[in-house]
Amino acid sequence: MKKILQKKNNIVVLLCFMTLTIYGQLSSPKDAFLEKWTHSKDYLIAIAESMPEENYMYKPTAKQMNFGEQLLHIRQNMIWLGSTYFSEKEYDKITASQVTLDTKKAILEAIQLSFDMIATIVEATPSEDLSTTVNFFAGPKSKLQILNLLQDHVTHHRGQLIVYLNLNKIKPPTYSGW
Repeated sequence: MKKILQKKNNIVVLLCFMTLTIYGQLSSPKDAFLEKWTHSKDYLIAIAESMPEENYMYKPTAKQMNFGEQLLHIRQNMIWLGSTYFSEKEYDKITASQVTLDTKKAILEAIQLSFDMIATIVEATPSEDLSTTVNFFAGPKSKLQILNLLQDHVTHHRGQLIVYLNLNKIKPPTYSGW
């Protein structure tokens, strides 16, 4: 009986250790960001694909960006934050804003490349670097906060794009959170 209990205890300890190890690997801030980032990319691309190219110039009011401009704004923000805070490359705002992406296909490809660029940069960033404080225009922030800002910015403008789809009587793709 004692040997049976000993074996059960060993199994329980082993399962707990395995669970904690797997949980620890899957729940690091970097891994969590990368998983969410991939789904965010897929969801934004699905939204962008839903809008017909002839409606990429649509904007609800004169003050707002049109559909295509919203996508390009998301892209430019990714490039700025990624290159400024996670890369040795210097961000060139003038060159980045002068890029002419005037077709739906070109915009979609540019968005995909920008998402991939961020994923590559984050994958190469050591997890301990996420606690590094950087100078940001809103005050000192950690690199982890910059990652949260990246995702939050995409989410903010993606929500606006969903409204644009609805105003054009186009059913938005089903939400994909994780």
